[in-house]
Amino acid sequence: MSLPSNTSQRPVALVTGSSRGIGRAIALELARIGCEVMINYVANEAAAEETCEAIRAESKVLVAKCKADIADLQDHAKLLEATRAEFGRLDFLVNNAGIASDKRVDLLDASEDSFDHVIKVNLRGPYFLSQAAARWMIEQKSVAENYSPAIINITSVSAFAASPERGDYCVSKAGLAMMTKLYALRLAAEGINVYEIRPGVIETDMTANVKEKYDHMIDDGLTPIKRWGTPEDVGRAVAAIASGSLPFSTGEVINVDGGFHLRRL
Repeated sequence: MSLPSNTSQRPVALVTGSSRGIGRAIALELARIGCEVMINYVANEAAAEETCEAIRAESKVLVAKCKADIADLQDHAKLLEATRAEFGRLDFLVNNAGIASDKRVDLLDASEDSFDHVIKVNLRGPYFLSQAAARWMIEQKSVAENYSPAIINITSVSAFAASPERGDYCVSKAGLAMMTKLYALRLAAEGINVYEIRPGVIETDMTANVKEKYDHMIDDGLTPIKRWGTPEDVGRAVAAIASGSLPFSTGEVINVDGGFHLRRL
């Protein structure tokens, strides 16, 4: 067995949900350290192309885009095959795609439809995409030298901080945190490290409707570092992993939350 003739000489990253927001910032940071990147999107092809153009404008790496719904398990093969066809390899899977609750409601009024939708995108999708990607990584590991793949899951402080008005989102991120540990244990012997990046309050389209609320909370000391997080903060954390800075760590949680996770008296 050998790698395809079109195999990239650079490491390749697949970043789900990377047409905008945190995913776009991750893709840009990975390109800056020399990774070639597959941009994944669901509906907004124009935004995905903007991300590709932004990478091309400042980096010499190759970039491609693929429409695939992470919630649809049938689309996983399409996404991985597109990555194989474009680059011939996969070094880093970044499970970034995620959605918020349909709306914030009392836990006792939460709907099954919202729960099922959030879980499919935020947990079920990454769970099985990681399975398929890991199988391909193991295949590559058997024939490639100097190959150090990794899976990186983007969760949230909601993995441990309870918000009863958006319980489905919290459950999905807590599940993704446990998924990190499970895959880290299973894949360590295969030479594949798995990490969790846990962002805090990040200024994106998803948080725009609660900006005033969090402005006040940050001013009142919600986080020791008194500012909003940025998508670039998350992107730099992913790039640190992809650059090989944490080779003896797996299952590790990297908090990008301004110190929100610190307990204080």
